[in-house]
Amino acid sequence: MVKADKVLDYFGLFCPEPVFRTRKEIDRLDVGQVIEVLSDDPAAEEDIPRLLKNIGQQLLEVTKENGEYHFLIKKIK
Repeated sequence: MVKADKVLDYFGLFCPEPVFRTRKEIDRLDVGQVIEVLSDDPAAEEDIPRLLKNIGQQLLEVTKENGEYHFLIKKIK
């Protein structure tokens, strides 16, 4: 399993905050680094993967449990 270099807790934040904050954090990463984004925003299930596709980054894993989303993201460029 891949270990995140940083965990971002966005519980309690709703669209568009998790997407904006995720984008800012990705911009700060070095290529190859991994972040884990935690969110309870139902919109994040579609919004985070869409963001990653649009900016060309890699979604390694997404899990949903008890209304909580965990996204494992790798900066690839």
